[in-house]
Amino acid sequence: MQQGGVLGTGLFMLNTASANAVDWLANKPIKIGMIGCGDRGKGVLSVIKSLPELYEISGFCDVLDFRLTETRKMLGEAAAAKAFTDHRKMLEDKELDAVFIAVPLSEHFVIAKDAIESGKHVYVEKTMTFTIDEAQKLVALADQHPKQTVQVGYQYRYSPLYFKVKEMIDSGYLGKVTQVDCRWDRNGTWRRTVPEPNLERQINWRMYKEFSGGLAAELLSHQIDFINWAFDTHPDEIMGVGGIDVYRDGRETFDNIQVAFRYNKVGMIGNFGATCGNARDGYLFKIKGTHGTVSLLTNTGLYYPEKETKEKLQTVDGVSGATKIVWNEDGGVPILNEPTKDGTWYALKDFYKAIQNNSLPTSNVRRGASAAVCVALANSAIYDNKIEYWKKEYDF
Repeated sequence: MQQGGVLGTGLFMLNTASANAVDWLANKPIKIGMIGCGDRGKGVLSVIKSLPELYEISGFCDVLDFRLTETRKMLGEAAAAKAFTDHRKMLEDKELDAVFIAVPLSEHFVIAKDAIESGKHVYVEKTMTFTIDEAQKLVALADQHPKQTVQVGYQYRYSPLYFKVKEMIDSGYLGKVTQVDCRWDRNGTWRRTVPEPNLERQINWRMYKEFSGGLAAELLSHQIDFINWAFDTHPDEIMGVGGIDVYRDGRETFDNIQVAFRYNKVGMIGNFGATCGNARDGYLFKIKGTHGTVSLLTNTGLYYPEKETKEKLQTVDGVSGATKIVWNEDGGVPILNEPTKDGTWYALKDFYKAIQNNSLPTSNVRRGASAAVCVALANSAIYDNKIEYWKKEYDF
């Protein structure tokens, strides 16, 4: 506790290491293009708009005309950004520095490949690639272009909160961690409105195996990636079950899944589940150790000590003069004093920094590849009803 630093009602002070992702000065804006203007693409653009000192929006691209119209309206009619229906045309712009890729998962690799080969920096949304083979090829391609940044959109773990939790894990503050429980639940169809029937598969691509990794790729990959990064590990055995149990509406990807990962290296089990049939838990992320439990949301987190640990923490720190810890009603204490910003804001800061300094982003191509392999193996276990195993060639 003395090392962590008790501060007010929050358990931990945010130290310099946690703030590295945002503690720097901008040089000049870089010109970016957005490829894919659906909900996520427009959401990222809205955050980019709030950082004019870092980014200049040069262009945006989508194969659907109505999305280009929506994006133009969002950016403002006076905006200088050009609209494209073919990403290759956008990439011909020599002044374009970087692209953001927010398209169906099945298209991530080919567009990222085109962008890297055209000399652009790349921010590709999670999951990084659709297949294991694509993940391996993208790592190899990035290695061939070391001066170009490739960052993957696991925005939540760019938050100072998640950096602090990693520090707690690294320092042994949680004790021996043996279980991780993760859920990302919702109560709804997960469908988007389709203006014309012939656009069903393009708009609701998440429902179809040809384009999507389903709930594992779109939701649970965030938590899967964090565990890989925070513990510097990967699962060795992957088991899973699932089904179309709620919405029998022609979808192909399951709306109810549960996956179990066995991490032999660290002696831990990870439980990852998602359903479209109940929203009670929503985003649930618990890391359980012999000394205590961390319970995380996307922007806040609580620490729950085990009984013996809590007794030790009751003592007032006479050196720092810190007051006695105030536990909430269910026995927890905030990890940070206040909620963090949207994770995308921190991720965009780090992307800019990585480009300017030619430094490795926290969520880099190798981290993205490991998570992509995990998702692919999880889906194989779920849909093929078999246990999958990590192979040496998946080590990045």
